[in-house]
Amino acid sequence: MSKLSFDRVLQSQGFGTRKYCRELIEDGEVSIAGVVHDNYKELIETQGLVFTIFEEEWTYREHVYLCLNKPANFECSRKPSHHPGVLTLLPEQLAWRDVQPVGRLDHDTTGMLLMSDDGPFIHAQSSPKRHVPKLYVATTAEPVTDELVQKLLSGVQLHDEPAPLAAQSCVQIAEFQLQIVLEQGKYHQVKRMLAAAGNHCAALTRTAIGQLTLASLGLEEGEWCYLEPEHLALLVPDAENS
Repeated sequence: MSKLSFDRVLQSQGFGTRKYCRELIEDGEVSIAGVVHDNYKELIETQGLVFTIFEEEWTYREHVYLCLNKPANFECSRKPSHHPGVLTLLPEQLAWRDVQPVGRLDHDTTGMLLMSDDGPFIHAQSSPKRHVPKLYVATTAEPVTDELVQKLLSGVQLHDEPAPLAAQSCVQIAEFQLQIVLEQGKYHQVKRMLAAAGNHCAALTRTAIGQLTLASLGLEEGEWCYLEPEHLALLVPDAENS
């Protein structure tokens, strides 16, 4: 990090155009440690910067890494077509920063969704070469059977895949529910695998990515939080050996 003019600081954090940020500063709406700074040309040290705007405190972040507990009937798209987009669940400043979902969950799938404005991070997390395990809880239309679990573990053939796809692990947790871990990240993979194995997915939620669990973040549906370095360290195939 380095020093930036105050208007650039605000613009980088998603508070609008340079012109609008300059007006905010000149109008005395921005303060640091209780002191109003009204010179938009002032060079501000961004390392550890905490500022207040409209009486709300913000921490400067070069990039943002977020986790959203996605509710049903929201689309993981910046241009949603049939349902509201997940960006509507975030403060406007984050949308201005060009925050994007890391991969996608179907509109009716709930649970852990990562989001960021860091392009390399998004690409790395989305790459199938990373083999990051993702944990899902699937509710099935028909009762879960031992045969179903074994089919998912041994691999099922999907129409557009050259080879069968297998779950990394699969455990029955209720009569109509199973916990399944996948690392391939194919389109609609859990739903298609269940259909190929002779059942049907009635509801689906993602509860973990890598070693980071939704439960550890304490997010209710529709809530989000910043991911700190200790959280990001868990987003690897094997955090214990990384």
